[in-house]
Formats: sequence, structure tokens, C-alpha cells
Amino acid sequence: MGYFDYSREPKSDIAFVDMKSFYASVECVERGLNPLKTSLCVMSRQDNTSGVILASSPMFKKVFGKQNVSRAYDLPFDIHTRKFSFRNAIKQGLPTTPEYIAYIEEWAKDTLIVPPRMSLYIEKNIEIQHIFQDYASTEDILPYSIDEGFIDLTSSLNYFVKDKALTRRQKLDIVSAKIQKDIWRKTGIYSTIGMSNSNPLLAKLALDNEAKKTPTMRANWSYEDVETKVWAIPNMTDFWGIGRRTEKRLNKLGIYSIKDLANCNSDILKKEFGVVGMDLFFHANGIDESNVHKPYKAKSKGLGNSQILPRDYDRQWEIELVLREMAEQVAIRLRRAHKKTSRVSVHVGYSRKEEKRPLQGQMKIEPTNNTKELMNHVLSIFHSKYDSGSVRSIGVYYSGFVDESFGLISLFDDVEKIEKEERLQSAIDDIRNQFGFTMLQKANALQDASRVIARSKLVGGHSAGGLDGLK
Repeated sequence: MGYFDYSREPKSDIAFVDMKSFYASVECVERGLNPLKTSLCVMSRQDNTSGVILASSPMFKKVFGKQNVSRAYDLPFDIHTRKFSFRNAIKQGLPTTPEYIAYIEEWAKDTLIVPPRMSLYIEKNIEIQHIFQDYASTEDILPYSIDEGFIDLTSSLNYFVKDKALTRRQKLDIVSAKIQKDIWRKTGIYSTIGMSNSNPLLAKLALDNEAKKTPTMRANWSYEDVETKVWAIPNMTDFWGIGRRTEKRLNKLGIYSIKDLANCNSDILKKEFGVVGMDLFFHANGIDESNVHKPYKAKSKGLGNSQILPRDYDRQWEIELVLREMAEQVAIRLRRAHKKTSRVSVHVGYSRKEEKRPLQGQMKIEPTNNTKELMNHVLSIFHSKYDSGSVRSIGVYYSGFVDESFGLISLFDDVEKIEKEERLQSAIDDIRNQFGFTMLQKANALQDASRVIARSKLVGGHSAGGLDGLK
């Protein structure tokens, strides 16, 4: 038995709604196809064998045996010829029988591989948010991601279901079914809903561990289900907040299940994990202090920009060009936040063919948000670590923020020169804010290796974290 008297815990009626294979479903609906019966994947750089698979339909996942495929080269067929890939099949331990080859090639021929359209997905998300607002006020709705969101229906249940003979659990299921139907009727998209008459955490666990497997695509986990359902989650990594590394650390403490976690000595968890350990203990017992109306806001620890390059960058000057562009992009975001950074970090990931560990470095600097200075720091870190090799991913991060007004000027600084550079930088920012980010660019932005113009046209989370919101 657990430690808690759940009658003393706060209760709310929560629906956690997840759009089934959202990006892929939107693409299917736009083409007049059934999202559940069509094999389709959304792939960036679909003309590239290293293309990134961002989303896939349920049928695509079923046929090709992948729940999460990250790259085109992970597929058992060549995306250009649609022929069976013996190399990939052998590498992944897949069968190579004539029957299986024919099966894969037949589905591969009918599989749609489409590029992402973030503007369209955002448009559909707004439509779905309007449906949510038919059932709850905006204060009762918490978007969790572009395809997921919490709805607190505590104050709405009795309005939509007036039958007093029904329990709140039954009413929550009825209203959730209505929401599912409205989403499908208005958008053609299927949704899965985790429900709880207790708290948001249990609704999320219900979605991840049961709702996706039920015919109705709904499931309810509440306080009375903690011991029978939460503790029975088969894999610890299926529990919210537990990854592979955390699981290993818990195993070292003799904790091999969620039930073990819920019934262990909380002092041991606090000693090993700190505050996070106590959160894990309470969550394993179904206790959640989060509130849809007052969502937790993490303190900003830094700003960064990372991207996977469209090809292997073999020349050092190409890598340096992208590093300078990224240093500038994050510097703009820094100035918009009215902050200066005192720490610069650089991450460089090598091509698969190099078989090298990623390059990482950082340095502490005098607080600044000057683009030129930050470019120099970024390149300095890179030069101190890089010797050779093809590069496929790059990241630039700034942290250790101070207010923009903070400044240190030595006796040896040219104050007039510094002020002149700041005025020039401010003028460039103003022009870009008014007329668009690409209005003012250096000539090297036209070079083939440059990524600044291409990425400025991307939308939302696919803008490399650096151009989001930059016109």
C-alpha cells in the first residue's frame, strides 16, 4: 500500500488530448486519404538519403516496423528506387526472404514521402484550439505541444452532461468522446485522450500507457488506479520523467519498477537525485502539484541555435561560415531579450563516416551581446578544438546572462569606437525588424555553404532555434 490518503489530495477533471500522428495525418487529409490506412511519412530533405523523418502515419510504422524512425537510411527500402535495401535490412536484423522483400517493396511503392509544411500544421493546430474552446475557457486550456494539450473540464462537465445519476468519471468520458468526434468531423484527424478525475500527470500517463491501445482511444487513470495501473507500468522508461540514464541510476538503488519507486525510502531518492528524486517519488504515487491554470515556467538558462547540415561540410571555411551565421542569429535573440552573455559554448557533430566523438567547447567571457565579439569567441573555441574532418551538425549556445545595461570598460578601450559599433548594430537590428531578417545580409550569404537565408524561411521549431520570430 502507498503512503498517501488520496481523499486529501486536490482533484480536477482533466482531458489530455493528443492528435494521432499529427503532421502525417494533416498531410493525408489534405490529399483526401485516410490517415489510419495510408502509408505516409513527413521527411525533411526527402531527396537526401540522410533525410530526417519528422512524422509518419500509423500504417507506415506498422509496415516498416518502426515506432520512431529518425533517418531515411534507417528504412528497409531505398527512398529513390523504392527497392529493398539488403544493407539496411541486414544491419537491423530484418528478414531477407523473397516474401518479405516483396511485401516491403509493394508498400514502398505506395508510400508517400512528403516535405514538412509547418505553416499548414500551425493552421490546423489553431483550428483544434478553437474546438477546445467550445468546451472550456482559454484559462482552462494548456497547449503542451503543437499536437497535444490539456483541458481542465472541472467546471464544464455538468454543463455538457446534466444527468445527475452519472459519476464524474462517466461524464468526463462522454465529454472527451464529444471532443474526439468534433476534432475528426472538423479536421479529419483522429485523436487519443488520456483522462483523469485527479490530476494532469495521471491523464498523461493514461494517454501514454493505455489510451493509445484501446478501441475508443480513451483511458482514465485516477487516484483509485495508482496501485493497479501506475505501479503496473511494465517499463520504467514508459513513466513520465524517466529516461535510460535515470533508470540505470534507479536500478543501482535497487529500484526496478514503478511500484518499487513508489514504496522506496524517499530520503534515499532525495540524497541521490535532489528535488528531482522527490518529484519521482510523488509522481510514482500519483501525486502531481502541476496546475493547468498556473503552468510551470522554467527559468531561462540560455539561448542557442543548433542545426543538422544538408550535407557533409568537408572544408573548414564552410564550417566557419555557418558558425558565424549562427553566432549572429543567437546574438540577435540575445539583444531582443535585452541580455548579455558571459559564457559561449560550441558543439560540432562529425559525419558518420568520420567515426569521431562530437567536438564540444566553451569559454567564459566578459559580458557582451555584440555580434562581432561573439563571432570571434565562437570561432576561437572552434579553432582550439577542431583539427580536421567532415561535419554534419553544429550548435552555438550562450548562457550566464546579465542585464544589457551591465558593462565593463577598461582604460585601454576605445570608447568612441565601441559606441559607434553599438549604434551600427542597433541600426541593423531596426532595419531587420521593420523590413525582414534577410533584408540586410553579408555577401557570403549567397555562397552555397551558407544556411542563413534558407533557414530564415523555415517556421516555428524548424527554424533552427535561431531565426524563430525573425522576419
